[in-house]
Amino acid sequence: MKKLFAFLLLFSSITASASEGTDELPGSPAKKVKSLKVMTYNIHHCNPPSEGTKIDVAAIAQVISKEKPDLVALQEVDVNTERSGKGLNQAKELARLTNMHFFFSKAIDHQGGDYGVAVLSRFPILDSTRFILPIDPAIGGETRTIAAITVDVAQGQKILFASTHLDLKEPNRLSQAELIVKQFASSGLPMILGGDFNALSDSKVIQFLDQTFVRSCQTCAPTIPVKNPNRAIDFIMYKPDSTFKSKSTRVIDEQYASDHLPVVAELDIN
Repeated sequence: MKKLFAFLLLFSSITASASEGTDELPGSPAKKVKSLKVMTYNIHHCNPPSEGTKIDVAAIAQVISKEKPDLVALQEVDVNTERSGKGLNQAKELARLTNMHFFFSKAIDHQGGDYGVAVLSRFPILDSTRFILPIDPAIGGETRTIAAITVDVAQGQKILFASTHLDLKEPNRLSQAELIVKQFASSGLPMILGGDFNALSDSKVIQFLDQTFVRSCQTCAPTIPVKNPNRAIDFIMYKPDSTFKSKSTRVIDEQYASDHLPVVAELDIN
């Protein structure tokens, strides 16, 4: 519990930099909408696994543009790294290519640049925040973060949308899931969360999150590997406050652009 409070204090000290990576495009107030199309996509730093070290941002953008989502949760995003190209902000470039707004949340330093998660939004971003998820120093692990934005989706209907990528080790994933639930418990806004949870549907982590969120699918199609996928670890979920109702969830059979398959959910807005 003490660790949790320590990380909450850390969150309060870093939110001042949360607006970094937000690119505000011209936009008018949101028109009344009856549904949202939401995507979550681990983009493998825009590196097609079959192409060695090649970086192909356009391929990821094409996958997104073809689906025309309103909101996208991205994981494994590079900004100014040596492997992807100094001067290349993948979140910003994907936003440009898809004509969306973006917010990037750094997780770690990597090859002279940054690496983390991001969100894309068809709606102008009203607010944004980033916070670090806990890692138990006794077992170690890679730093993980949350990228969260507030958008107006329907003439005064504000929602939270967030992207995350949980750790590979279950004890870390559990403490990270606990912090996510606690951090957004008092927001008062409807919320959608997308990400690579590195956890199966019947895992302790997803079962814990199921107590607070509703997954867009209960029997979810597998998302990895891209060829002959055999397990689902990428999910879209939302708070069960009667705002959203899951209409459909699809896993897109896109085997070139990344090592994960993208997930697209259509949510009705009540």
